[in-house]
Formats: sequence, structure tokens, C-alpha cells
Amino acid sequence: MLKGLCAYPLTPFAQGRPDEASFGRLVDRLRRARVDSICVLGSTGNFAYMDRQERRRIAQLAVEAADGIPVIVGISALAARQVLALAEDAQQAGAGALMLSPMSYQILRDHEVFELFRAVNDASSLPLVIYDNPSTTHFSCSDDLLGRLAGLSRVGAIKIPAVPLQSQQAQERVGRLRALLPADVSLGVSGDASAVVGLSAGCDAWCSVLGGLFPQDALAICKVAQAGGGQQAQALADRWQGLWDLNARYGSLRVVATAAELIGLAGPSCLPAPLQVLDEPGQAELKAVLVRLGLY
Repeated sequence: MLKGLCAYPLTPFAQGRPDEASFGRLVDRLRRARVDSICVLGSTGNFAYMDRQERRRIAQLAVEAADGIPVIVGISALAARQVLALAEDAQQAGAGALMLSPMSYQILRDHEVFELFRAVNDASSLPLVIYDNPSTTHFSCSDDLLGRLAGLSRVGAIKIPAVPLQSQQAQERVGRLRALLPADVSLGVSGDASAVVGLSAGCDAWCSVLGGLFPQDALAICKVAQAGGGQQAQALADRWQGLWDLNARYGSLRVVATAAELIGLAGPSCLPAPLQVLDEPGQAELKAVLVRLGLY
């Protein structure tokens, strides 16, 4: 279910609301590039800053603009009842799959997370992607929990955090997970800086923020890596090191939102308050990176 390049587009904002026109253009850009799948309403998709109606509308727009490319819709929320309602909205919008990361105000326990996924599994007819995103949600799925969750009937994929940059350690990490998972559950690696290492270690997909804004470049890296050209793919990825460095300092959401503004794919101040794009020194650094890449 999760194979190749899964692009994660930004949901730009304008005057405190999702900018539907800019979002539609971003998804159309992914359609024209022919990415393998599109995931909306993830962390880069600013789901946490929208109400149910806005999220339903973004899911609908994504499916329409994707024009046949599979769309995975994020359904994460604080309360289980909200998650279930969002799952129903995504299904009605024509989503190809659901993505869920455990999030809460109170610290979650493993059995609470399992029951949340089981409730969605039992209530929906769509495939389910587990998103382990501890840097944002502050909940880390243990390998044991991932193995139990992967046994649910609708779980088709797991999106894991960045793998170690050392290839042997990455292979060991992916190998440990593979041993716990059914053969038909695919693995997607996030963290753009470790994408080539993750793909070379056996991950099935790259869940890419870069791909959400610059899909052609991400596709080139992904295809070469999955064809066994790890060194060549890494050389292509290394061109983006300046962007990876900015992501580490400012967070990928702020960086990608600022980049979208700079290249004219989003309007000014396109993040939902209180979030802000990069300040002037940060923008200058980002401009320099984009100039080197021939993108500005």
C-alpha cells in the first residue's frame, strides 16, 4: 500500500484559514509529477490547526486534485470520537487510506494506543497507516506495540521515524521491524535526511516533505535508491544537505512553508498562528540554498 515516493504537501494558510487555492495547486503539482501517493493532513499538512469542517474540505480537495493518485488522509486528534469522525469524513471524501499517529494532552499508555487503533480498524473499511512520530506527538511506539498493531486486519503500512545514518545500523533497525511484522505490511521511512539510507536498508517507501514541494527531485532520488543505486542516490540527496541542516535547526514545517512562499507557491505568512515562517536571517539562508539548487 505504501510504496515508492509518498509526498506530503503543505497546507498553506491565508488570513487564519486553509488557503484552498494554493493547496490545490500544490496537489496538482504532485499529480503532474506522478508521485506514487499523496498524504495530506499530516504534520506538514497543519492538521492540528484545523477544525473538522476544514479537514473534511482539505481531504475532498486533495482527492479531486490528485485525479486518481492514491490519497492517504491523516485522522489524528486528541479524542477517540474525533478520530472516528475524521475517519468517516476521509472515507466519504474518497481517501485511499487513513494515517493515524497517537497524540494526546495526557501521556498515553501502550494499551490505550492499541485500543484507539483497534477502534478505527473496526469502524472503517479503509487501509490504515500507523505513524510513529515521537518528535511531534511525544509518544514513541515500542517495537512490541508496532508488532501488535500490525496484526490488526486493516493495518497495511507503518511510517517510521528517521533511521540511523550509518547503513549497518539502519539495516539492523529495519530488520528488527521486519521480523515483527506480517509480510504484507509495508514500511515507509520519514526524515528526509535519512531517506536514501532507509530505502537502501529495505524500506518500501519514502514519506517525504521534500517530495511535497519538489516532487521531481524527490522522485529522482527515490527511484535511483530503490533500483539499487545507493551511492548515486546519496549523491543526489547530498545536494540538499543545506536544506536538511535548516530542517534540523528550524523544523521542516517552517522551512518548507518559507520555501513555498519564496518560490511563489504560497502567499505571505502561510502558517497558522502562532506559527511563523523563518525570520529574515533564516530566509536569507534558505534563499542561498535554493539558489545553489537552481530553484530560486
